[in-house]
Amino acid sequence: MEKPINFKIELNEESAIVSHFFQNENTKYATPFEKTAMQILKIKKSSKNIQVADPSVSYGLFPELFSVPFPAPENPKFTFIDLFAGIGGFRIAMQNLGGKCVYSSEWDTQAQKTYLANFGEVPFGDITKESTKQFIPDNFDVLCAGFPCQAFSLAGKKRGFEETRGTLFFDVAEIIKRKRPKAFFLENVKGLKIHDKGKTLETILNVLRNDLDYFVPDPEIVNAMNFGVPQHRERIYIVGFRKDQNIDKFTYPKPTDTTKRFIDVREEKEVSVKYYLSTQYQQTLYNHKKRHESKGNGFGYEIIPDNGVANAIVVGGMGRERNIVIDKRLTNFTPITKIKGEVNHDGWRRMTPREWARLQGFPDDFIIAVADASAYKQFGNSVAVPAIQATAEQIIKRLTLLNDKSYDRIIKTANR
Repeated sequence: MEKPINFKIELNEESAIVSHFFQNENTKYATPFEKTAMQILKIKKSSKNIQVADPSVSYGLFPELFSVPFPAPENPKFTFIDLFAGIGGFRIAMQNLGGKCVYSSEWDTQAQKTYLANFGEVPFGDITKESTKQFIPDNFDVLCAGFPCQAFSLAGKKRGFEETRGTLFFDVAEIIKRKRPKAFFLENVKGLKIHDKGKTLETILNVLRNDLDYFVPDPEIVNAMNFGVPQHRERIYIVGFRKDQNIDKFTYPKPTDTTKRFIDVREEKEVSVKYYLSTQYQQTLYNHKKRHESKGNGFGYEIIPDNGVANAIVVGGMGRERNIVIDKRLTNFTPITKIKGEVNHDGWRRMTPREWARLQGFPDDFIIAVADASAYKQFGNSVAVPAIQATAEQIIKRLTLLNDKSYDRIIKTANR
């Protein structure tokens, strides 16, 4: 689906509580949501079933929660929570491997819309608030978080747990400290490795290894282009295991597929003229690049050939300008948006949101529930699903609760 959706469900904490309750109903993970959800819905439990006190309240009023393309597996092999969830890249990867999400959090309302459309769940909002953290269930297996990078105050030079206070990593660490999951999987930009001359990463690892007492192998830079998507996207992955899991070694995944090129994700049919550059914008990009080339710089637009690999898609104009493609299938050059000049006849266009979705490894039945501007932002901020899944596979294989032969069948199915 390529157009915004009108939702009946309001994106607020009440909707988050109710949707989480329905997602976890009849399991121990429903406990944090049940009492408040019952009050919201004005229903009560009898000894046999749920009785509706108000006839206007029924499951039929919440179709967004039950008819979704990516429901949780019926017989999950493990559980996880999805922090800084974005549009659910971690969730798709973990569900593919047999996991069930028991809690999600994402503050951006546009991302919440996309998350709801695909998973039938409204994520909780600001994870820095205690009112948000109080709903996190106990006894889940894996914590997943693509947390933003922030500088830490290192005035005390101890570089420990307390010195991360005020950063979003502190909230991740605090949840790990409270809930003690069997494992965690953190993702961040490649630059975290050298941020503040390496002190930021040093602080993070010190907290995870020493203050929280987890086995944390050295982080690794993982490139999405090695796992079946044609995008040069390097991100740092940090994994950890609770000491009682008796895991003392971990190997990050080896490349699985380096053959994909842009042609493999290109739109199958002619795309809208709105994605094609105007002649004036085309000239502006050309002049901008020439100015930098005269100074010996490599800044400016870049054209990705059909047999090429895209640059990292990122938020902002540069993410699109460094991923221009030539597509001469356009037949109607009449503009449908306000542009300066005419539509260029050289075939220069931006990649579409669906192409960005494919560059991040999202399947084609993933619903793009928002307008283009928000969609570009969401996919630019997302994790690359296949790279996350390949790494998560190595994590959960090592957890003792998954040490059985039946899990091998799930892995083989997920990797098809």
